[in-house]
Amino acid sequence: MSAVPLPAAARNRLAIFAADIKIQHTVFALPWALLSAVLAGHRDRGSLTWGKLGLVLICMVTARTVAMGANRIFDAELDAKNPRTSRRALPSGRLSRHYVAAIVIGCGLGFIAASAGFWFLYANIWPLALSIPVLAFLSAYPFLKRWTELCHYYLGAALALAPLCAWVAISGRLDWPPLIMFAAVLSWTAGFDILYACQDYASDIELRVHSVPARLGIGPALWVSRGTHFVSAAAIVLLGVTTPEFGWLYAIGAAASIALLAIEQSMVRATDLSKVNVAFFTINGIISVLLGSLGILDILRH
Repeated sequence: MSAVPLPAAARNRLAIFAADIKIQHTVFALPWALLSAVLAGHRDRGSLTWGKLGLVLICMVTARTVAMGANRIFDAELDAKNPRTSRRALPSGRLSRHYVAAIVIGCGLGFIAASAGFWFLYANIWPLALSIPVLAFLSAYPFLKRWTELCHYYLGAALALAPLCAWVAISGRLDWPPLIMFAAVLSWTAGFDILYACQDYASDIELRVHSVPARLGIGPALWVSRGTHFVSAAAIVLLGVTTPEFGWLYAIGAAASIALLAIEQSMVRATDLSKVNVAFFTINGIISVLLGSLGILDILRH
């Protein structure tokens, strides 16, 4: 029996939603989750299966969709007042709050169901036990920027849950490698989010949205971003030095990633923000895929 195709209107709304939450940017955190999962599976021989990897993938996509959908709902009024974001799906009226909320609820239930799969199929209750707290943490980001400039680091922590949760899902415990990955991803994400927030400097001041650029000015904010990326680079090096499974392939990925971070920083200046999108979207996607892929290949060589 063939599947019934979705009506054109339904496909169009889904396409609008996917574009609005930039679903392709799942690539930022997914390689880190897969790297963590493969490393955990290598440490515990036989613990990594295709079924577990499938559940990790479902959790990644649904969790990010919940986070981004909730962000769009909670920030709809702010987005309408910001020229850069006023054409997003909710403030422009292309999608309704009820529609986005339905997707958020559906993906939230999907995330919980996939988390439960680790318990029912692999006797690991931790993903299910942590599923609702994780969803709550991921969805709370919009509230942070209403009262603290540390919102960039909160967002970094949200993305950094990917390698942490993937390790727990595969092995049922924590170890040092995912904690170092957590530090690397947190500081990497926070650094590029500060760069991205420079675009909204005037709007954030007017709307009283908290951000490092709004608090310090664009010039000083760029130095904060550079310092934060220095921490990320140090964590990437530390991960390679302290993880025996990583060798010359990871070293190449680490060196290239650090070089790309330096290039990213050089592209954005206080007097010229025209290349922020290239620095934010393209370079960070390359960093994640490159480091994750080479790290996984290094593990598989052993």
